[in-house]
Amino acid sequence: MSFLLTLLIGILAGIIDVMPMIKMKVDKYSCMSAFLYYVIVPFFVFGINWFKDLWWLRGGVVAILMAIPVIILVSKEDKKSPVVMIIMSIVLGSIIGVVGHFLNLMH
Repeated sequence: MSFLLTLLIGILAGIIDVMPMIKMKVDKYSCMSAFLYYVIVPFFVFGINWFKDLWWLRGGVVAILMAIPVIILVSKEDKKSPVVMIIMSIVLGSIIGVVGHFLNLMH
């Protein structure tokens, strides 16, 4: 059950991230990459045992650390997108962490 719930949280976060990208007509590969990133992130956020007392911090930290390689790659071609990617990683990662905490999915 926790696997399906974690997957659902990732799918919802992916949809939230990709909807503005689709509206801005971003290419399908970038949209798919962002969607899959957020499908995968909750598994790491809930599986990593960092910040036991600061549980609200775990999601944002893990999400931004996982996004750094892609942010560096994107910054070569586009100077605006990395800022948006950092903000979305921190915000959605933090939301994922908080939801995981309250649903008792954190290990």
